[in-house]
Amino acid sequence: MSATVSDAVGNGDKKPLPQPQRQAVADQKTSHYKGFVAGVFSGIAKLSVGHPFDTIKVRLQTSTHAQFKGPIDCVLKTFRNEGVSGFYKGATPPLVGWMAMDSLMLGSLTAYRRLLNEHIFNPHLKSLPPTATTPPAKLPLVGHGLAGMLAGWTVSFIAAPVEHVKARLQIQYAATKSQRLYSGPLDCSKKLIRGHGMAGLYHGLGATLLFRTFFFFWWSSYALLTELLHKHTALSTPAVNFWAGGLSAQVFWITSYPSDVVKQRIMTDALGPGRDGSSGGGPRKYPRWRDAAVDVYRRDGWRGYWRGFGPCFLRAFPANAMALVAFEGVMRALP
Repeated sequence: MSATVSDAVGNGDKKPLPQPQRQAVADQKTSHYKGFVAGVFSGIAKLSVGHPFDTIKVRLQTSTHAQFKGPIDCVLKTFRNEGVSGFYKGATPPLVGWMAMDSLMLGSLTAYRRLLNEHIFNPHLKSLPPTATTPPAKLPLVGHGLAGMLAGWTVSFIAAPVEHVKARLQIQYAATKSQRLYSGPLDCSKKLIRGHGMAGLYHGLGATLLFRTFFFFWWSSYALLTELLHKHTALSTPAVNFWAGGLSAQVFWITSYPSDVVKQRIMTDALGPGRDGSSGGGPRKYPRWRDAAVDVYRRDGWRGYWRGFGPCFLRAFPANAMALVAFEGVMRALP
């Protein structure tokens, strides 16, 4: 049995097939490596489709109306001043990072689902005899949400430095490298570490952990949508993966977007004087998460928390839908 995400939400088939409980659990354990391998391909698909949208989102989140009037204005100015490559600025960190992040997230998600199912929601599974033939007990929606939240916190320790470097590269508006503070992701990472140590590279970790707490809504809604689509439609498994993946990503961003705006403000904030004598871009504006949240409201009101939401919302469906299709497809292809 291949332990894909569809299996984890309660068997991808419309009617679960009777099978020995112990064997089902054993099969899931032996296939966990597939989640980590397939997650690499999920990250590649997500970056290819979604990074241009992400660049526009970050630029809108960290700029003023005087610089960009809106998404269309940002797209036109980026293309006019920097060409197509401008949309892929900062793409190298997430290319490497998202492969690692999706691998860790989807692999740990599967592990957390199993642990929660076996030890919290259905602990009786361990006491069943090996010959039991009843269908495996399904993890409830709250269990999927908790597993998603735990996976989000786990992957944050890779995501925080990757997203920090990516954000600083994305807000470099100069068309030529010689005019930029950072020539690339490695140069940016080196300067952050040289000036501020590992704490500088991990600047914004707390905001990242808070943002990924909202993975609860992503993976609980994915489980619900997968079940409903299997039950009420005749869609193929890849089609279910596509629609459930895309729609659940929209649910996630609707619930989490204000926290992402605050996170981006923190990650692009000045770091203060560095221990290597660098200025660090000046004094820090946001020593605490609350300071950044209040500043967003003071500058733009409640609309400030949704600045850049259009590109993000447009990106979320295709990027995450294709990522999950890639993930599930590779899972089924692996021996």
